[in-house]
Amino acid sequence: MTDTVRKEWNDFKSFAFKGNAFDLAVGVIVGGAFGRIVDGVVNLLIMPIIGALTGGLNFDDYFVPLNANVTATTLAAAQKQGAVLAYGAFITVVINFLLVAFVLFQLVKISNRMKTAQPAPPPAGPTKSEELLAEIRDALKTKSSS
Repeated sequence: MTDTVRKEWNDFKSFAFKGNAFDLAVGVIVGGAFGRIVDGVVNLLIMPIIGALTGGLNFDDYFVPLNANVTATTLAAAQKQGAVLAYGAFITVVINFLLVAFVLFQLVKISNRMKTAQPAPPPAGPTKSEELLAEIRDALKTKSSS
């Protein structure tokens, strides 16, 4: 390797594996995996319950046709026929966001609580040796000033 290539490689390594960049990469990967878990919770657990409470329909299929040609009853089929306002899918996304935001808020609170340092104990009083040295110092000062 030439010196220029070696220097570039070292610069890249110091950037890529520096704490902040590497931590960010790990955070993005974990966040993506966490996002899939939250999607599963919202789409597979929460939204079916909400759908059952609102008439037994798939909540994602709630839409308003914006075109007279739209006659389908499912969102996917309706989108093929024309423009639709898919408010059910939007509500699902909002619930998904609120769950993620709430969980992250709780994690930040816990992290901040753990980072809060306990106040340092007050300094201990002088030791016997320090007291004796202070007495000797004061005696020498008194002796030299007289």
